[in-house]
Amino acid sequence: MSLPNVPEYRAVYRSLHRPLTICGVDRRLFLLALMAGAATFNLFYSFLAGCLLFGVIYAFAWVSTSRDPQMLQILLRSGMGRARYDAAKHARYVIEVR
Repeated sequence: MSLPNVPEYRAVYRSLHRPLTICGVDRRLFLLALMAGAATFNLFYSFLAGCLLFGVIYAFAWVSTSRDPQMLQILLRSGMGRARYDAAKHARYVIEVR
């Protein structure tokens, strides 16, 4: 006789839930920093400017990834949702008396 309400336990491996990173930074942010640094180098012909911009974006990405790895997805998807109806906001309309 088997018990119907006994939960099944399955092993979940940590590597499945770990974010994909390059040098400790989300891979998309790392590639963004790399491409922005390369574009700056090509635009200004300055290796120092390219490295500086890469370093600034990489540092921002490293801090944001270390605090919350999913923050980039939250920020990018927050703008995609449609605006919700707010009952407290009233649209102004003009009434003309004739």
